[in-house]
Amino acid sequence: MSLLVLLSDRDPFRVLPAIADLRPDLKHEPLSLTSLPHLRALEPAAVLIDAVENPGQAWSVLEAAAELDLRSPSVVVVDRDQLDRFPWHRLAEELLFPGAPEAELRVRLAMLRRRAGAGEGAIVRLGPLAIDTDTYRVTAAGVPVDLTFKEFELLRYLATHPGRVATRPGLLREVWGYDFYGGTRTVDVHIRRLRSKLGPEHEHLIETVRGVGYRAADPD
Repeated sequence: MSLLVLLSDRDPFRVLPAIADLRPDLKHEPLSLTSLPHLRALEPAAVLIDAVENPGQAWSVLEAAAELDLRSPSVVVVDRDQLDRFPWHRLAEELLFPGAPEAELRVRLAMLRRRAGAGEGAIVRLGPLAIDTDTYRVTAAGVPVDLTFKEFELLRYLATHPGRVATRPGLLREVWGYDFYGGTRTVDVHIRRLRSKLGPEHEHLIETVRGVGYRAADPD
């Protein structure tokens, strides 16, 4: 695990004391930021948003982070009595309570990595595409492809199930991590962006199954 970034004006160890126990696994000390401009360049393992003292401001930060289409997953740190104040599940990939122990923190971060296919640090291949599930980097015939976190997860999921048709609701559950009725258009939007970034030479690797959903081209 390389770097955890906390979006807060408070010390990371006050927001989530269990972070201190992760120090041996981190290549860098947890970093606390109050703004977003340089977040993309840091490419942290996860971005934690402090919603304990000011949930409204934290929600605004989550919205701003979503607009940036970051590579890194978002984790909101929020008190139990604020769970129903905002639809946190729509913008954050995970949720933590401020008193979460070290074991829970490790498990939730590991779950994030697993959902992104990063558990074993393997390279998933789809034709000329190489999908590095440890670094969240993708290359097409050796050329880097700049994907957001959601685009990466979408490609990773399809590529690990080549030839299998994934419905739009199914992709929402697997990639976005929740049921969002009426929101399947977001899948189409992300597929379109993904194909655009793959370019005309490789966009055919993501196939449309009319009236059903999408699948990764079966290399066989």
